[in-house]
Amino acid sequence: PQDKLTTLLSCAFALISPEATSIGLPDFPIDNIHRAAKLLDTFPWLNVSDVLSRLYPCDYLLNKDGNNSVNGLLETFKVGDKFNKTRNVLVKPTPDNSLVTFSVNGHYISIPMPSGLFLGDNNIRPLISNTYHDDFLTSLIESHLVGDICIIGPRGCGKSLAAVRLAETLGYSIEPVVMYQDMTSRDLIQQRTTLENGDTVWKNSSLVTAALEGKLAILDGLHRAHPSTLSTLHRLVLDREIQLYDGKRLIRHDRYNELESVYGVEQLNKCGILRIHPSFRIVALAEPNMPHTVPWLNPEILTLFLYHEMRPMTIDEETHIIQSMFGKLPRSVYKVLEISHILRRSTDATLLSLASSLSTRQLIRIAKRSVTYEEEDPYDIIQRACLSKFLPQLAKQALETVLLRAGVVKGDKDDDSRKIMVNDREITIGNTTTPVFHTTATSKVPDILFYDVPQHVGLLEKMLQDFLLGEHLLLIGNQGVGKNKLTDKLLQLMNRPREYIQLHRDTTVQSLTLQPSVQGGVVRYEDSPLVIAVKNGYVLVVDEADKAPTNVTCILKTLVESGEMILSDGRRIVPGNDPRVGNDSNIIPIHPEFRMIVLANRPGFPFLGNDFFGALGDLFSCHAVDNPSRISEIQLLQKYGPDVPLDVINKLVSAFGRLRSLADQGLISYPYSTRELVNIVKHLQAFPEDSISDAVGNVFDFDRYSKDARDTLLEVLDEYKIPVAMTSEERAIQRKRVQMTIERDSGKGMSGPKHGKVDEKNEPHVGGNTWAGGTGGRDTAGLGGKGGPYRLDAGHDVHQISDEEKAAVPEHIRKAAREMGLKAFKQLLKEIEMSEYDHNLYQQYSFPVEKQVQALRVILNSLQAKSKERQWHRHQTTGELDDTKLIEGVTGEKNIYRRRAEKEPEIGSPQLKPKRLKLVVDVSGSMYRFNGYDGRLDREMEAVVMVMEAFHGFESRFQYDIVGHSGEAHCIPFIDKSQPPADKKQRLNILRIMHAHAQFCMSGDYTLEATEYAVKKIAEEDCDEAIVIVLSDANLSRYAIPPKEFSAMLTCDPRVEAYAIFIGSLGNQAEKLCNALPAGKGYVCLDLKNLPHILQTIFTSSMLKSA
Repeated sequence: PQDKLTTLLSCAFALISPEATSIGLPDFPIDNIHRAAKLLDTFPWLNVSDVLSRLYPCDYLLNKDGNNSVNGLLETFKVGDKFNKTRNVLVKPTPDNSLVTFSVNGHYISIPMPSGLFLGDNNIRPLISNTYHDDFLTSLIESHLVGDICIIGPRGCGKSLAAVRLAETLGYSIEPVVMYQDMTSRDLIQQRTTLENGDTVWKNSSLVTAALEGKLAILDGLHRAHPSTLSTLHRLVLDREIQLYDGKRLIRHDRYNELESVYGVEQLNKCGILRIHPSFRIVALAEPNMPHTVPWLNPEILTLFLYHEMRPMTIDEETHIIQSMFGKLPRSVYKVLEISHILRRSTDATLLSLASSLSTRQLIRIAKRSVTYEEEDPYDIIQRACLSKFLPQLAKQALETVLLRAGVVKGDKDDDSRKIMVNDREITIGNTTTPVFHTTATSKVPDILFYDVPQHVGLLEKMLQDFLLGEHLLLIGNQGVGKNKLTDKLLQLMNRPREYIQLHRDTTVQSLTLQPSVQGGVVRYEDSPLVIAVKNGYVLVVDEADKAPTNVTCILKTLVESGEMILSDGRRIVPGNDPRVGNDSNIIPIHPEFRMIVLANRPGFPFLGNDFFGALGDLFSCHAVDNPSRISEIQLLQKYGPDVPLDVINKLVSAFGRLRSLADQGLISYPYSTRELVNIVKHLQAFPEDSISDAVGNVFDFDRYSKDARDTLLEVLDEYKIPVAMTSEERAIQRKRVQMTIERDSGKGMSGPKHGKVDEKNEPHVGGNTWAGGTGGRDTAGLGGKGGPYRLDAGHDVHQISDEEKAAVPEHIRKAAREMGLKAFKQLLKEIEMSEYDHNLYQQYSFPVEKQVQALRVILNSLQAKSKERQWHRHQTTGELDDTKLIEGVTGEKNIYRRRAEKEPEIGSPQLKPKRLKLVVDVSGSMYRFNGYDGRLDREMEAVVMVMEAFHGFESRFQYDIVGHSGEAHCIPFIDKSQPPADKKQRLNILRIMHAHAQFCMSGDYTLEATEYAVKKIAEEDCDEAIVIVLSDANLSRYAIPPKEFSAMLTCDPRVEAYAIFIGSLGNQAEKLCNALPAGKGYVCLDLKNLPHILQTIFTSSMLKSA
C-alpha cells in the first residue's frame, strides 16, 4: 500500500539525515529499501514497524539512548505496532519451488517460495511448539522470500533451532559453516589441496557448495568473524555473484539463463561460469554487539541481511516446553525457572552475566537430570550451573542475595556414605548403577591409582549420571585439584577407551581437527584425536581448554549442539542417523558412544585464561572441582602416606587451607592444591629419614626467589609450626600508633571560642571550659561539647551533650567559633605544604594494607599483561611454518610463515580507553567525632592509601580521583585523575588534608548529593568502565535520609558501577542500611582488616568482567 511505503521512506530518510548522524545513529541501509517494499507488497498484514525492525534491528544494534531516539522518530511517523497475531503456515511442494499458504484472521494467501530439494520427504522432526516460536518461524519464512537472513539473539535462546526449523519446513539440506576469528576468505570460499599425484587443486567450501546445489548455508557465529572476511560475502549476498580463486565465476540464475540461451551450457562451462541455484539462501546466526569492543554489526554489515531479533523465552513459554518434554516436574525445577527469570530481568550487569548460565538449553538439561535422578535441591542446582564456587566475591554475594530473597537456601549436607562397587558386569557409584562397557581397545582405557574419598565419590556419581544421560561434561577447577584423576577414574570404572588432546595458546582450528603433513609432495591429513574418537565411539578428553583461543574452541559448538563439523580436508562429521551416511565416503557418522569431557581452569584471576565456561558452558553439563574438604583431604593423604604421623598431615592440611584462602584473595599468585600436598606426603612416606622441611622445600623452593611470596609462605608455615629450610628475614616490627593532632596556642578570654589549656599529663577532663581535648564542655577545642572552635581528640572517652543543648548556642558564638576554626584550618594547610616527610606517620596507614596493596597490584599487572598478549601474525616470510599454507609452500610461495608479535589496533577499532575509579570519602565531623569509638576515619584513610599505592604506575589504563563530602560541600577534591600523588610525601599530605577537614568542618551531611554528583560526573567521561565507591558511616538516619533515596543515587546511571561501603555504625545501623540496598551494592566494614579486601573484591569483579 502506498501509505505504508510513504511512511517507510520517510522513516528511512529521517534515519540518514544529518540530525540522526549527529546523535551517533548508524546509517540506515537505504539500499535494502526494495526488499522492505516487496515484503509490504507481498504480506499486507505487516506494518511499517515490522519491516523497519528487519532492516534496522534497534534493540541489539543501539544502546538505550539510541533506542529512545529511534522510538521517538517512529512515534512521530506513526508506524504502528508490530504484527503479533499468529498466522498459520502450510507448505506444499510444487515442481519448481513450494507453495506457502498463510492463514491470517480467517483469510488464506498462497505465495510461491524458494525451497530445498527434500520438501515433502517427511523429514521434519517433531518439535514442541509455542506461539512465539511459531510466529518467529513464520517471520523467517516471510523474509526468506526476499533475501538472506541474520538471526540475532543472546546465547542459548534458540537461534540454531530456529534456523533448523526453517530448513526442515522448506525442505532444505543444511550446509553448516562455523565462523571463527582467524577465518580467512579462502576458508570461506575455496581452499587449496593436492591430488594423489601431487597436483594442487582448489576445493570448494561449504558455502560455495550450498550456492551451487541450492542448499541453506548456516553461518554460525557471524559476530566472531573478522570484518575483512565478511567483506567477501558482499557480492554473493547483494548481487548473487562471486569470483572464485580458481578463476571460475558464480552468477545469479536469471543472468546465467540468459547467457545459456545465447552461448549454451558447454561454452559457459568452458569459460568457468557457473549457476547459483535460485533456492540458495544464507541464514547467519550472531550474538548482539558487546560493550567495549569493536561492534561487528556496523553500517556495512547492515546492508547484507534482513535481521530478526530473537529474545529469550518467557517463564511461561519455557515452563510449557519443559513440561511437554518431561511431564510432571519436581518443585526444584520450578524454583530454578523462577530464579533464572529474576536474573534475566535484572538491570544489574553482574546478575545479567549470571543469567547466561541458566539459558533455555541449560534449563532443559537441569529438568532432565532432576526428573531422572529426583534432584530436589534448587540451591545446589543453581550453584552448580553458575559455578558459584569460582565466581568473584561480588557476583557470588549478589547471587546469594537473590536466592535468599526468593526463599532458596542451602540444604542439608551431602551424604558422605557413598561407596564405589565394581564387579564383572556392572559398577555402582552411590545410588547410580550402569553396566560395564565392553571394548576391544583396552589399551586406551585408563588405569590409574585412585583412592576413594567421600567428596570425590560424590562428584564421580554426578559425572556418571550426566554421562548416562548422554551429556558431554565440562570440569572446571584450579590446577592440581584432580580433574584428570577424576576423569580417568570414571573411564576406568566404566571400561571406556579415551582419546586425549591438550590445547595451548597456539592451537588452531586446523590442528584441533586434522594434522596435515607433506609426504612425497602430497599433503596428507592424519586424523586428530577428536576425529578418531568420533569415528570409534571413544571418549575425547580435551585438557587445558581455557588455554586455547576462544574462537578456536568455539568450533566445538556445532559438534556438541547439532553433531556436525566440516574438516579441513572436505570430510564432514554428521549425526549417525543422517541420510547421507553410507552414500558418501566423505561423510563420517558420529558413533553413538562418542562423548566429550572438557577440562579447564577456573575463569578469571589468577589464571586469566580464556573463559571457556562463558563462551560454551551451557553446551555442557558443568561440574566444579575443588580441593577436597579437610576431612576428605586427610583421609586421602593417609592412604598415600600410611606411615606419616597424623599430626604432620593435620599441620600440612591446615597450612595449605590457609594458603588457598590467601590465593583466593589474590595475596599469593599460585593456589597450592592437593597435588602438592600429595607430593609432600609421598616424599615423607618413601623417605622417612628426610625431615619435613626437606619435603616441603620441594614444593616451595621456587618461591624463595619472590620476596613477597616468601614472606607470606614463611608466615603461614611458621604459624602451623612447619619448619622450612629457608633463610628467614626479620619480621616487621609493630609500629607504634602516632596520634595525628595539631597543637595550638590558647586564645584569650573565657567568654568565646578558644583552644584551651594543654594538660601535659593528658588526663581526661569532662565539662568546664579550661582544657583543650576535654569532652562535654564548652568554648575549648575538644569533643562532645558546644561552642568550641574545632574538634580535638585527646584519646579519652567522650561525654556527649545533647543536640538540643548544642542547638541553643547563640549565633554570635557560632560565628566566632567558625572563624577561629577556619583560621586554624588554613594555618594547618600552610604547615602541611612546608612540613618534612614523616615516615612513621605514613607507615601508620600504609603498613596495615601492604599485603592488600600487593594483591591488588598483582591483579592490575595481570590485566595489563593480558591486554598486551602477543598474537599470531600470518603471511610472514620468516618464522614458524603455518600448517594451513603447506600447499602454498609446495607451489613456491614465500609468505607461508607465522610469528608472534604484539598486534596493532585494527582499523576502525576504538581507542583503548582507561578504566575510571572515583572514590567518594566521608570527611564529615562524625568521622572524626566517632573515630575513637570504632576507628572509622583511620579505616577510611587506610583505604585511600591502598588506592594511591596500588594504582601507582598504572595510570595509562586505570585512572582514579578522590573527592570528599562533609557538612560544608558535596564535592571536595583531594586527588585529580590527571595529577595523582607521585610519592609518599604527597600521599601523606592528602591524608593530612582529609584528617584536618574532618576535624575542622561544620556538622551536616551531603552523602546523597555527593553520590549523585560523582556518578553523573564520571558517566560523562569517555572511559572503558566507570566505578564509583562511596565510603561513609551509616549515620544517614540522623539526617532523615531513607535507604531508598541512597539506592536511587547509586543506580542513577546504568553506565556506572556504584557501591557503598559503610565503615562506621552505631549499633546495627550499617547492617540494616546494607540490607536495604540492591544486591551487591552495599558492604559493611567494621573490622580494620576487611576494608582493603572489600575494595579488592570490587576492583577484581568489575575489572575482570570487562577485561
